[in-house]
Amino acid sequence: MIRVGVFGAGGRVGKLIIDDLHHESEISLGAVYVRNELNFSIDPSVLVTNDMNVLLKSSDVIIDFSLPEATQRLLECAIENPRPLVIGTTGMDAHQLNLLKTASESMPILYATNMSLGVALLNKLVYAASKTLKDFDIEIVEQHHRHKKDAPSGTALTLAHSAAAGRQLDLDAVRVSGRDGNIGERTKDEIAVMALRGGDIVGRHTVGFYNEGEFVELHHTATSRNTFSKGSIRAAKWLVGKENGLYNISDCLELGE
Repeated sequence: MIRVGVFGAGGRVGKLIIDDLHHESEISLGAVYVRNELNFSIDPSVLVTNDMNVLLKSSDVIIDFSLPEATQRLLECAIENPRPLVIGTTGMDAHQLNLLKTASESMPILYATNMSLGVALLNKLVYAASKTLKDFDIEIVEQHHRHKKDAPSGTALTLAHSAAAGRQLDLDAVRVSGRDGNIGERTKDEIAVMALRGGDIVGRHTVGFYNEGEFVELHHTATSRNTFSKGSIRAAKWLVGKENGLYNISDCLELGE
């Protein structure tokens, strides 16, 4: 039986992971990390700790849905106590992403800004559409609940990277994430990524390809956070036993290049 450690157990997705693990036969909850105290009941056989090293040593694989600063601390500890890591934290900066790559030299890590099968496939479709529809303008709109802290969402940025890759563009050079005032005409290569926040929207992403006389829009809507929790559990089962390295959700789902 694979023992899972949940980092970020008090978050929305963390709680769902704990619930969803009850229905698994090959994998079970072994430990959870909490900074202060757990605000919900849990099976007494599960280890509850505020020591990251104890969490790592007590788990066969860690699932992390937390905040960038917390993920950074987890990675720093994991370099000393390597364990397979499934990380779904978004909003990480360049230093934290570089740390992720460094840590993956010592352990297998699966990092994904979105754990759903639909979004994994959407990235493939966006790449293909961007490559094929070379003269179409690309605009991405993402919608999330009012409590989301990072913008644009990690998923939207991943989709934007897929779009840029389809045209062999550097996303940092062409990304636009806001328009205001007399800014002039839209440039040919720019890829817009816009964020909307409100209510309890779990997540909706639209990638549009617009040309004179026609347009194509690709949509994905998450109606439940369980799509993320179940996807991360599937990734954890897949990751255990893999060689050291940095993997993505497409690797797990075997979607290919």
